[in-house]
Amino acid sequence: MKLFVGLGNPGGKYARNRHNIGFMAVDGIAADHGFAPWRGKFQGSVSEGRLGSEKVILLKPETFMNLSGQSVGEALRFYKLEADDVIVFHDEIDLAPGKLKVKTGGGHAGHNGLRSLHQHITPDYHRVRMGVGHPGHKDAVPSYVLKDFAKADEGWLDDMLRGVSDGAAHLADGDTGRFQNAVALRLNPPRSSKSKPKQVEAQTEAKKPTPPAQPNQQDAPVSDDRSALQKLVDRFR
Repeated sequence: MKLFVGLGNPGGKYARNRHNIGFMAVDGIAADHGFAPWRGKFQGSVSEGRLGSEKVILLKPETFMNLSGQSVGEALRFYKLEADDVIVFHDEIDLAPGKLKVKTGGGHAGHNGLRSLHQHITPDYHRVRMGVGHPGHKDAVPSYVLKDFAKADEGWLDDMLRGVSDGAAHLADGDTGRFQNAVALRLNPPRSSKSKPKQVEAQTEAKKPTPPAQPNQQDAPVSDDRSALQKLVDRFR
């Protein structure tokens, strides 16, 4: 059994915040993979289902971000799981928008949700770090992550969330490589080998040899069948 935890803040006004990308990730998995309806438990919302051969519990702590560890700790004790069974989806300001990496253990890098998890379940859990970009100055981080995604982010955000859902069964199975490949295929789909970029087509056309000019039949020389004597006579006419 695995416990997938999405980090975020409860309530409609936070729903599209950058800080809530973890909630968005587990919501997408629940919807796409036929999980049971969400219900209140462990100071949060819980949904149960299967990903491949693995039973998975989805959890959205509703304690607000800074106390997320309380909810996760309760769930861990109830299901008799270890930190190694926990996979946490969260926003990552140290990754560019649209970048995603999987990590196990390590520090919390100032993320209050991860800091709380460290305190309640140890740092030895797995994280799916979902890049949202950095505002440029550390003092601007709190207001930045508590703002909604910009319209310009909607394309890559939708692709990333779909990729996370596509690869969720691989993640539950412990195959982080195939999981990340599934996300990459959504974010950077391969170009069809049958289609050529317009620039390449233009270069190909430019390299085609120019066909030799065909002589105009009206300008073609007319054969002269006159004898030398006839030509001399015609000159003095």
